[in-house]
Amino acid sequence: MPHWLELMVESLVPLLWAGLIFTVPLTLLSFTFGLALGFLTALARLFGPAPVSAIARFYVWIIRGTPLLVQLFVIFYGLPSVGILLDAFPAALIGFTLNVGAYTSEILRAVIASIPKGQWEASYSIGMTWSQALRRTVLPQAARVAVPPLSNTFISLVKDTSLAAAVTVPELFQAAQRIVATTYEPLIIYIEAALIYLALSSVLSVLQERLERHLSRSGGYLEPAT
Repeated sequence: MPHWLELMVESLVPLLWAGLIFTVPLTLLSFTFGLALGFLTALARLFGPAPVSAIARFYVWIIRGTPLLVQLFVIFYGLPSVGILLDAFPAALIGFTLNVGAYTSEILRAVIASIPKGQWEASYSIGMTWSQALRRTVLPQAARVAVPPLSNTFISLVKDTSLAAAVTVPELFQAAQRIVATTYEPLIIYIEAALIYLALSSVLSVLQERLERHLSRSGGYLEPAT
């Protein structure tokens, strides 16, 4: 067996284990919390009172206008100077959640705003409250439009989690760095790590396409809550 192939085989399990234990949970938790934060931020910008809307706009402006890596450094390395100490994983989770929340809020704000006012008026005319109209009429229609950009955000997040290595989270990329430090074979190990990220992204892309086809066949509507 060639040396490079033997090295890749030996490194595969540690890399996959780091991905399973840290990269996947970090991605899922960050996206879940970020999506919830983004939804609340979008509602605040669309329907909130002026002060709340201004705070939401300021949050989105700050996060979208600064690099994610800088945000992680501020949270993990900067906050201790004011007495706020966070472990690596919670710090990364907060950073990714805030970042995802800002970007998903813009997606959700756009798709909710794209629903014609007539849909709201029709809902009110049959006795729905604002929250019922949002939940039963607006969000189901917005879901079809939101799925592609939200899926792209999720796939990008999988790759962005490699930045967590900069704040000492032992995820997939940092596992690769540690292997490189002992084997002195950066090209082989980093290519292997890249292939793992590529495989994850490819699987997610296939799932995204299937979800989009399903929504297209069903007309993009979800069953309303009773």
